[in-house]
Order: sequence, then C-alpha cells, then structure tokens
Amino acid sequence: MLHFEELKSSYRRLCMLYHPDKHRDPELKRQAEQLFNLVHQAYEVLSDPQSRAIYDIYGKRGLEVEGWEVVERKRTPAEIREEFVRLQRERDERRLQQRTNPKGTISVGVDATDLFDRYEEDFEDASSGGFPQVEINKMHISQSIEAPLTAKDTAVLSGSLSTHNGSGGGSISLVLRRVTSIKGWGEVEFGAGDMQGPLFGMKVFRNLTPRCFASAQCGVQFSSRGVRPSVTTLFARHLDNNTVGYLQWRWGTQSSMNTSIVRDTKSSHFTFALQLGVLHSFVMMSYQYKFQDEDQTKVKGTVKSGFFGTVVEYGVERKISQHSILGATVSIGVPQGVSLKLKLNRASQTYFFPIHLTDQLLPSAVFYATVGPLVFYLAIQRLIIWPYTRAQKEQDLEKQRESAALDINRKKQEAESILLMQESVRRIIEAEESKMGLIILNAWYGKFVTNNRRQERAKVIDVTVPLQCLVKDSKLILTEASKVGLPGFYDPCVGEEKSLKLLYQFRGLMHQVLSGDMEPLRIPKQSERDIDADM
Repeated sequence: MLHFEELKSSYRRLCMLYHPDKHRDPELKRQAEQLFNLVHQAYEVLSDPQSRAIYDIYGKRGLEVEGWEVVERKRTPAEIREEFVRLQRERDERRLQQRTNPKGTISVGVDATDLFDRYEEDFEDASSGGFPQVEINKMHISQSIEAPLTAKDTAVLSGSLSTHNGSGGGSISLVLRRVTSIKGWGEVEFGAGDMQGPLFGMKVFRNLTPRCFASAQCGVQFSSRGVRPSVTTLFARHLDNNTVGYLQWRWGTQSSMNTSIVRDTKSSHFTFALQLGVLHSFVMMSYQYKFQDEDQTKVKGTVKSGFFGTVVEYGVERKISQHSILGATVSIGVPQGVSLKLKLNRASQTYFFPIHLTDQLLPSAVFYATVGPLVFYLAIQRLIIWPYTRAQKEQDLEKQRESAALDINRKKQEAESILLMQESVRRIIEAEESKMGLIILNAWYGKFVTNNRRQERAKVIDVTVPLQCLVKDSKLILTEASKVGLPGFYDPCVGEEKSLKLLYQFRGLMHQVLSGDMEPLRIPKQSERDIDADM
C-alpha cells in the first residue's frame, strides 16, 4: 500500500500531467480538465484512511452508501472494512425483511414408521399389509407481522394453527413493544385461542453492564382448568468476546432451573446446558463446525440425556442460494427411535419436515436416513440448483453490464484521451532510457484466455501508455484496489475476473508479470534490483 508521501508525490505528478493550462487545443483542454478533477477526487479519497478502506471494498458506490460515516475514525482500515461489511449486510437484511414480511413457519410431520417397523412383525401380518403407509400426522403453521408505530414502539401480530392426528386448534396474539432506552425495552402480550383461554403477559429486558444483561417475563393463562400463572427470569454474562453464560429460572406448569454456556466463533459454535426440573431434567452438549466456504456449510452434532431418555443427533446445513439454506438432521434416541428432520430457510420463512422412521434402533433406518438425503441433495444440486444458479448469475451479470454501460462509455472516452499523456510518456521514456531504468514495453488489462478455455474470447485493453505515465524513479507502484480506477483504464469485461499483464524492461533485461485486479503491484521486484546491484 502506498505511503502518504508516495501518494502525495503521485498526486502532484498527475496534476502537472493533466493541468488544463498546459493545453491550448479546446478539446484537449476540456479532456484535461475532466481528468484533473478526477485526480483531485481520487486524492481526497486515498489520503483519508477511512474513505480509502471503503473504496477498496466497494469502489465509488461504497462512498455513496449511508451508514459508513458512523464508523469510528480511530479504527484501523481492517476494522473499518469489517464494520462496513456488517453495515452493508444489515442494510440488505433490513430491505429483504421489508420485502418478505410476514415471517412464518410451516411444519409438516410425517409418520413413515411403516417403512421399517412392518418388517419386524410376523411375516404373515407383514405380507397382508400391501404397500407401506406413509402419512402426515401433524402440521403447524405460524405467521407474524411487525408494524413500527413510532420510532420507539412496535406492534407484532402473530397467529398459529396446529393439528395432530386429526385434532387441533389455533391461537392469535398481539405484542406491543417499546424501547425505553438504549439499555432496555419492554413489551405486553395479549392472546387467545380455541384450545386455551385468554392470555396476558409482560416482558422486560435490560443491559445491566456492558457485559451483563437480564430479562424477566410473567404471564397468566386462563383456561377451563383454572388460572395458570408463570414466571421466567434470565441472567446472562459475556465471559469473553465469544462466550456467553446463561442462568434461567422458570416457575409454572414446567418449573425448572437451567444453566448454559454458549461459545460462538467464526469457525465453530459450542453449547453446554444443564437443566433440573420437576418433570424434565437433562444435560445437553452440542458442537457445530463452520466451514469457511462460499456455501457456508455447517456440520453439527448433539448429545442430550435426561429423564426422557437419550438422543444423539448429527446433521449438516448448507446455503443453496443467496437467501436459502437447506439442512438435514438425523435423530437417534431411546425410546424415541430414528427420525430425519429436513429444514429449509428461505429469507424469513422456515419450512420444517420431521419424518419419524421407526420407534426402534434399526441400522437400516439410520443408514437410509443418512445416505438418502445426501444422494437426493447431490441429484437436486446437479439437476436443479447448479443450472438455476448459473442462469441467475448470467442474468445478474447482464443487468450489471446494462447498468454500467453509460459509466463504461465515459471511462472509455477518458481512456482514449491518451493524447494528453503522449508528451509526458516521451519524456519519461527518455529519462528512463538514459539510466537504463523501467520501461513498459507492453501492458494489457482485462480477461485473458487460458489453455483450458480456448473457445472463449479474450477481453483486454492496451494500457501501456497509462502505466508508463505512472512510472517514477524507475518504479511502478499500484495499490491494493481495482485497477479500473486508474487513469487511462476502463472495465473491458464487467462482472468477470480481470488481470493485468505487463512486459517491461529494467536494466536492459526484459521481465513479465501477471497481477490480479485487486492485488498490489510493485516493479521492478526486489530480486531484479538485487541482480542489478550484484552486477
């Protein structure tokens, strides 16, 4: 990355190169004035570490996005990059949330025990049963809508319908939430349903210290069996930057005391929980590993044991599109048996399909529950997901090209004004030749064709003259940013991977270098200067 003195020196040199007063021809003077203003704008951005960090990530459009100005200026460029990425992600999530309201969950329970348990019965009974029966035995649908009333008040309207083995019911609730301060908020809830009577509840949340927070919740449920009060309190503390400890006490129909530790890092998520209750006591341990790949793959495993028995779960979760995540979990328990749980998250909508395979611990059920979803996913990925993703990328690329067409034409016209550089290039080459310095023989920028892709067409532009203009004291230094923004450059292949290829001469010897679009470049290399020193 350029030091401030080098940046300042380059700025002065480019100002002298493009100063409008150096050109008498009206057309050249107009072009020089445009480039002179661009150089000045670029200097203002690159001389400010905060603006430069944003520009390195998102280019000019990043500087026009609201929100990054709140980033503390005392932070390092790396921290600014992370903070801006977070702000950008939150803004996209807010927009997506607005487009995909209401939020909801659809759960469909499937009873497939006849596929495996029927073969454990007597042969005579099994043979008379015909085809195995697979049926839906339960369903649950819930929806919610958030409506901001004021800057501090929000109303949440939600409803749900459930059915199990032919009987079910529904409920509806209204929550009014108010943010009381930057440290806390409170809410009241009113609800009713056909299975249960009216419900009234209250909840408050407050940050006690920068590392501790607490919440308290109470409710009263009216039903034909009488009034059922309940109270829940939660206290939590940040043990370090990635670990939080929780302590929860619950009183009511299922009174219990629960303590848990949750550690969440960039590469893993770990949870340990212990609960003591009148009817439900257990100990649970869960671990999730996060692969640092484009699909955000996660592999998880859970062990839970208590009065109800013991359950072991393992599964995987993967991003299949920009806003969709698909997951599968195998559950093996005593006395629960074997189940397969499929889940699809699409934006703020969740689709859940628990499939109960058998009440017993059968190796065949475990095998098919593990291998079946994997084979199905690979087939769907190859036949549907990959073709859809490729088509979507092509559409996005075409839209990007169309939206950038005007800007590219402007940049192309600026790049074609190399007549302004010819005189400076001639003087620079003469000076470099006199001391056997750095001379750019040929330079191309864009998409190059590899041996594996000979059917494709190269999309490159000649940038020999613009790069020679940037040579000073037998050195060429390019920063860690897209080279599209350099004087005399434009984007010859929007949305595609680009490189810079140079053929240059230094101390009478020819060299060649290939640099990625976002990679910094400094020539001649240290090894080439060392050879010259030895000579």
